[in-house]
Amino acid sequence: MDFVKELQWRGMIHDIMPGTEEEFARGMTSAYIGFDPTGDSLHIGSLVQIMILVHLQRCGHKPIALVGGATGMVGDPSGKSKERNLLDAETLQYNLECIRKQLGKFLDFNCGENSAEVVNNYDWFKEYNFLDFIRDVGKHISVNYMMAKDSVKSRLETGMSFTEFSYQLIQGYDFYWLNQHKNCKVQLGGSDQWGNIVTGTELIRRKAGKEAFAITTPLIKKADGGKFGKTEGGNVWLDKKKTSPYKFYQYWINASDEDASKYIRIFTLLSKEEIEAIEKEHSQAPHLRILQKELAKDVTIRVHSEEDFNAAVEASQILFGKGTAAELNKLDEKTFLDVFEGVPQFPVSKNDLVKGINIIDLLAEKTTIFPSKGELRRTIKGNGLSINKEKVNNPDLIINQDYLIGSKYILAQKGKKNYFLIIAG
Repeated sequence: MDFVKELQWRGMIHDIMPGTEEEFARGMTSAYIGFDPTGDSLHIGSLVQIMILVHLQRCGHKPIALVGGATGMVGDPSGKSKERNLLDAETLQYNLECIRKQLGKFLDFNCGENSAEVVNNYDWFKEYNFLDFIRDVGKHISVNYMMAKDSVKSRLETGMSFTEFSYQLIQGYDFYWLNQHKNCKVQLGGSDQWGNIVTGTELIRRKAGKEAFAITTPLIKKADGGKFGKTEGGNVWLDKKKTSPYKFYQYWINASDEDASKYIRIFTLLSKEEIEAIEKEHSQAPHLRILQKELAKDVTIRVHSEEDFNAAVEASQILFGKGTAAELNKLDEKTFLDVFEGVPQFPVSKNDLVKGINIIDLLAEKTTIFPSKGELRRTIKGNGLSINKEKVNNPDLIINQDYLIGSKYILAQKGKKNYFLIIAG
């Protein structure tokens, strides 16, 4: 496959430096993307860049993932309105190892000449002293050149430390070092990185007398103007401990038609023909959300696993009334709480459940799920009450600790859509 053409039809190119396409056409080449290690997990915003490396490798080229142990100590000003807190070496090292593991799920590190590689720029910066750096690197890039960058200009009014100002020199040197030691000729990244990337190509030209190239991807925006990869709870992470597979799956399944059409090109490996066939099928019955389901399935399986995908689908069915008590009991606590996030919660004493308590007393006295016993009895008579997804038709039912899900929860349901969570403590 032709790497540049593959990115073009998927809508994944924002800027491309002249000569870049020809560089890839000459045969196998190496290209790198930098990842920020300020957290112990990447999020779906990072998934755009991971997919670029995946396509790069599938097209026969060598992907290099640079995890910035050194640059993480400085802080990239691009797209930032204020200076961020800097991390200590121990935290950065832990984050680095976590990110390495995540990248290993997507890239092949043992496939011969174009095997993927992870590098840490701390390895070449740790012995580089300040005086040598400003003599060997700083003299090649003028202050005027650095001041002209958008990432600098946008911060001049509010202020920028020398630490952040120097960031583009450090990133530029990363590219230079990889060019000299790994024969890396292309840097890839988001469009907000263009200024830093071209500093690297300029440094390679001036210091080594060589050509280097660049491609950036568009920053993804949602059709409704919302920020991609964000929910009310914050970032959508690739680590299932931070974002459960259920919530991860829900993020994609809830995408608008316009967004899903864009995402399926960027985040899956489906071919142009396969995607167009899915879109055609979707257009004939949009209410079935075929496009969103194919997108959510593909991405959830690749980021997590088929087992996690199946569990997420089952959890979704529980919420919309199709699940069973057995499926409810299979959920781990985090997924259970994610599924019923925002549902009214009522604490009860575990001692009451050890002894056993009449359902009328539980729901109309110990909790205020029902305002009166009369209304509760009428609901039971009308077949409108479920406990743990099972219909209740006996007003004398005794609820005890056997009803607890995960030794802690009871799910009450009034009608089809009104859920209540009873928490024993």
